[in-house]
Amino acid sequence: LANEKVKQLTWAHVYEISEPLHLWALWAAKEIKKQTNGRYAISVFPSSIMGKEAEINQSLSLGIVDIIYTGTSFAGQTYPPMSLSELPYMFRDYQHWQQFNDSSLFDDLTLGYKKASMGNQVVGNNYYGQRHVSSSKPIKTPEDMIDLKLRVPNASIYKMFPLAVGANPSPIAFSEVYLALQQGVVDAQENPLPTIKAKKFYEVQPYISLTGHLQGSILTVTSDKLWSSLSSSDKAIFTRVFQQAALGVSNDTKQAELDLQRWFETQGVTVLPVDRSLFRAKVLPLHHQAKKTLGVEFYERLQNIQ
Repeated sequence: LANEKVKQLTWAHVYEISEPLHLWALWAAKEIKKQTNGRYAISVFPSSIMGKEAEINQSLSLGIVDIIYTGTSFAGQTYPPMSLSELPYMFRDYQHWQQFNDSSLFDDLTLGYKKASMGNQVVGNNYYGQRHVSSSKPIKTPEDMIDLKLRVPNASIYKMFPLAVGANPSPIAFSEVYLALQQGVVDAQENPLPTIKAKKFYEVQPYISLTGHLQGSILTVTSDKLWSSLSSSDKAIFTRVFQQAALGVSNDTKQAELDLQRWFETQGVTVLPVDRSLFRAKVLPLHHQAKKTLGVEFYERLQNIQ
């Protein structure tokens, strides 16, 4: 074994070094090195060093990088059914998402993506948190959102939730949101809790309602070049380690969300739990068109996971 050549691998992503995604990538790199007796050495390049999301996806296809993190919606550009999990209120709750990860449906979707992407192998699914509404007034039910001016990113997937509850979606550039909230140009915005903290929106929004209307996830993907070069025993090691890392990311992200709720309360923000099923009931009928585009059979299978 001593004379076996060490295979150098590259893992590229766009996330910061403080984020669970990066910390668990480092852990996985160390673990794979250990479990393969040093035959594989993975270098992790965070913070878009190797390029933005589109570029690292291209580099993966070309075999320039071996492993990447990429957003589920990004994978959906190559294989539309992958975007199913990006629909608002697609999942009843976190457990539903976890069960989806372990389902034959997830296997079928990743196989479809593999074919469409010329061999990209999905080896992990990482929870990236939920989007919630912050507002100038308390929101407890869908009725509280009627005629509310809600800032959203300028993409149709983000407009589905406000339209379903009778709010007015207002696309405003991300850099201008703080000012728009402060001046009352809009009443509310929606983002994950870490973003609400980082962008200091809580300074100009006294309420956060835990609507959890969109749930983000990030895929761990290896290139066809790497995956097809692995022996079956090495594939088993890589799969096990990547899945443990994804679980680590998901647990840490979930915990950070809980910690942040407490932190916002120390800042004088009122954090309101809501009955999500009320909001979900309003949104599901709007899935109709997306269901046809993304695949009715896949959609029904996801809804029926218990």
